[in-house]
Amino acid sequence: MNGRKILLVVGGGIAAYKVPELVRAWTKAGAEVRCVLTEAASSFVSPLVLQSLTQAPVRQSLFDPGEEGQIGHIEVADWAELVVVAPATADLLARMAQGMANDLATTVLLATRAPVLVVPAMNVNMWDHAATQANLETLRERGVLVEGPDSGELACGWEGQGRMSDPEAIAARTSLLLGTRSMHGNRMVVTAGGTREPIDAVRSVTNRSSGKMGYAIAAEAARRGAEVVLISGPTGLATPAGVRRVDVETALEMRTSVLAEFDAARIIVMSAAVADFRPANASDRKIKKEDLADGEGLQLEMVRNPDILAEISARRDQRVVVGFAAESHDVLPAARRKLARKGCDLLVANDISRSDAGFETDENAVILLTPDGDTEELPLLPKTEVASRILDRVEKLCGARE
Repeated sequence: MNGRKILLVVGGGIAAYKVPELVRAWTKAGAEVRCVLTEAASSFVSPLVLQSLTQAPVRQSLFDPGEEGQIGHIEVADWAELVVVAPATADLLARMAQGMANDLATTVLLATRAPVLVVPAMNVNMWDHAATQANLETLRERGVLVEGPDSGELACGWEGQGRMSDPEAIAARTSLLLGTRSMHGNRMVVTAGGTREPIDAVRSVTNRSSGKMGYAIAAEAARRGAEVVLISGPTGLATPAGVRRVDVETALEMRTSVLAEFDAARIIVMSAAVADFRPANASDRKIKKEDLADGEGLQLEMVRNPDILAEISARRDQRVVVGFAAESHDVLPAARRKLARKGCDLLVANDISRSDAGFETDENAVILLTPDGDTEELPLLPKTEVASRILDRVEKLCGARE
């Protein structure tokens, strides 16, 4: 998002109170943001607040000589790489559908050649009205994109669809729209999170993987235009924008899902922490202490799980396969041995003994290894940046096989 140019058109709805949070998310990501307010919008959000957040003048009037002399409405329409209308009220959607240009906001929307994303927000009855739905259909036919609305309790007291999407979801969608498209046309499978192997009806064997690394890779791949399938173990993370998610629990379920997506995939990134072993005989009932003799411990027989990474590496053909290694000691030698055993194209090794990286953190320090002996050690970086570095390597590997 660094340096990308977003024009925000703010409609006159109560949901405009969310707009400063959205602007803050964009500017924090490095985007340049400019704002245009409808006449009613300034009743709900302060132009001064938006000016402070964007460090740019806020435009409100089509006929203000000072503003028009400073930057013309055609110029601001041409400046934008993406135009976001949030909140998009029923009135503003209707005027957009009719091609009206009776204020600065609609004039800019009519003049821009940039993609337009509308984020509707209104009363549920207004949203359900045939006129609103017809206006939306007209806009969609013209290529306008739509985000939301969500369902829930509305400001008017009604319950239902019509809530403006959360700023986090809007920011994620815009990041996707402003992506590089460098992986467009590639289908990628990403596994993430840890598996959960049942002992009985309530207990399981699992690990500390949060899934953050895999989710970051899936999000970055989608931003680059890839068609992404995320096969995820249990996690509390939200599905990244533009990603299809498949939820699994056990290693056997993960293997089944990976193989189901294998034929259509060009790239497979196995970042999940798949359990190496599972209980041989899981009980479908809770094992109670009183069922055991006094002083008797619980004995678990463990059996090996399938080696999914080695299996798909052996049959990858022209596919690019990336594996992960979580090591607690002798990281580099252990990673080299694993790379030789698995036969993948790239191995990402991380030291799980570090408290500032790896499991359950937002940062990671990894080593990238390839079969030809090349190694690259990355410093401690946000997992989003690690994901970007990994996919840079993946793109090179894909290019070498074309």
